Amino acid sequence: MTQQSIITTMNLPRSTTRVVARGVVLFIVGVVFALVLNLLQVQRNVTLFPPEVLASVFSSAWWVPPCCGTAAALIGLLYPCLDDKWGEPRKVNHEWSSVMRCVAVFVGINHASAKIDFANNLQFSLTLAAMSIGLWWLFDRSRSGFGLGIGIAVLATFVTQLLVYNGVYRYTEPDFLYVRSWLPCIFFSGGVTIGNIGRQLALESFDSDQYIREHMD
Repeated sequence: MTQQSIITTMNLPRSTTRVVARGVVLFIVGVVFALVLNLLQVQRNVTLFPPEVLASVFSSAWWVPPCCGTAAALIGLLYPCLDDKWGEPRKVNHEWSSVMRCVAVFVGINHASAKIDFANNLQFSLTLAAMSIGLWWLFDRSRSGFGLGIGIAVLATFVTQLLVYNGVYRYTEPDFLYVRSWLPCIFFSGGVTIGNIGRQLALESFDSDQYIREHMD
């Protein structure tokens, strides 16, 4: 058995472990986002859960954080895979400081959706749409990131509409098929943010593997 074969064999379980570890980190990030952001929405009475549905001190249905954590893990692992498949060059310098700024902007967009009062919903939705696209332009700029963000926004909004339609929870002032018209903007910016975290974790994992290979050769 050659040295290269030994290295390849050793790297297989290590790669799987790293993917699982990235997934766990992304799941935790998704759970934290769900708890914090949903609490913000509930406090401002943007979303309302029936009393029997509220099942935690965080004023959130018990299934919301795990679902958001699972979605975050899938999205965060999918973004770097699409980057590799489509071979897109990195147009933004990815480092943790940039990722943290992206998270801060995303939280700011959510804060605006719950705190700021506009004259009408259309003006509010257009403002959040511009902020969401600005987030993508500042911290992503990739076609895969934009396309996946749009897909996430459409799918997540559809699922939310189904939940509201079935009475799981409701919005106080729905203006777009049972939900708020700005909701797709939140899902889009959230997808881009989680994608950036996933990319940075994948980059850290790749750099670590490169370091190990260099020292084993």
